[in-house]
Amino acid sequence: MSNYDKWDWDTSKKKVADLSAWKEKFPYIEELRVSHDGEKIAAIVKNEDMEFTVCIQSEGNDPETWENSYDKAWNLQFTPDDRLAALVSDAGEWKVSTDDETWENGYDFIWNMKFNSNGNIAVSAQKELLYSVVNNDTPWENEFSRLTDMVISPDGEKTAAVVESVPVLESEIFKFRQGCYSIAVNGETWDKNFMNIWNPCFSDDSNHIAVSVRTSYYDYYIAIDGETWDKSFSSVWEPRFSPSIYSVTAPVKRGGKWYLAKDGEIFWDRPYFQLWQQFYSPDGTKIAAIVAPEFGKWTMALDNNPWEIRFSEYLSDPLFSPDGNGVACLFKDKGKWGVAVDGKAWDCLFDMVWQPVFSNNGSHLAVKFKKDGFYHIALNGNIIDEKYDDLANPIFSPDNSSILVRGLQGSSYNRKVIKI
Repeated sequence: MSNYDKWDWDTSKKKVADLSAWKEKFPYIEELRVSHDGEKIAAIVKNEDMEFTVCIQSEGNDPETWENSYDKAWNLQFTPDDRLAALVSDAGEWKVSTDDETWENGYDFIWNMKFNSNGNIAVSAQKELLYSVVNNDTPWENEFSRLTDMVISPDGEKTAAVVESVPVLESEIFKFRQGCYSIAVNGETWDKNFMNIWNPCFSDDSNHIAVSVRTSYYDYYIAIDGETWDKSFSSVWEPRFSPSIYSVTAPVKRGGKWYLAKDGEIFWDRPYFQLWQQFYSPDGTKIAAIVAPEFGKWTMALDNNPWEIRFSEYLSDPLFSPDGNGVACLFKDKGKWGVAVDGKAWDCLFDMVWQPVFSNNGSHLAVKFKKDGFYHIALNGNIIDEKYDDLANPIFSPDNSSILVRGLQGSSYNRKVIKI
């Protein structure tokens, strides 16, 4: 988020836009989006010519539309550096438009728009039945008959995707077994092919890629830069690079149970009925994961020590606090959603809840949730604000003393700073 420390953290509440004026002007409005700092609201609209464009408004200004209009626009997003990007179709040709500046290169279809932290934009693209990746309007030189799972490197200089490196027809099952898939990095494939390959991830320095692969119907590996671990497993989940040392961990299945492996060897020796979504503390010294110590009973494990609390249905969106001392996640139990922190569940339950947000010092946790048809913000297990018809995730101030709330109440989009 750009200029985060320079945002307005003093004004308690301001009305940024009245959307009733939008509804009078535009017959169609969709994909409402708010900027990270809360000072702007935007949406895809249809203009008087019944063409799609983007409307944006900031406090004290009238709503403005982009000069360009299109056959279709979708996937409107604010980039990490607060530019406004969308996928647009002009005369049947798809491009990326950013702040009303449209890429030169067009395609039959584009999707899966990804950003790095500096705002580089990459998309998967298809043209004349061939697939590639486009990074900041620069397409790969090589194209492929199939492409999935595109990712962008942290530095934004590289893109990677699973590609069909050996073209194969659906009926050519024996050819499929020999291995037809690989990873392409900036359009260049690895030297090795695999029966299946999925979930590529870059290392923090952008120099390496790890991925889950299958070499036969029964042998699963983790591969790093094209080289597999020495040992195979009966299944694997998504790998992760350590942020502190060159090391890769991944959930692996052996003997009907799941373990966490590190660089090809069992690292967490406690068996689980399921283990996935492992993630590192910011300094790389701790690892947590979603686990099922008992069949159908879910919890979090920190460095192979499961929480005592159990949940019956689902866990998601786990994260460490910025200081690495706290772990939080969402859970679903008996049809209701909730938040758990460091092994304890909040008392309040919700119809739906979104990814938790820690304060910078790790002392507070806030979430956006939905209950009885309205959205709210909860802080440390307590509801702290009024109800909204739509709401963005909360953001803590740099000094951890305030929360930025960005929400729609009726036709009024308001930006609000709450002291805590």
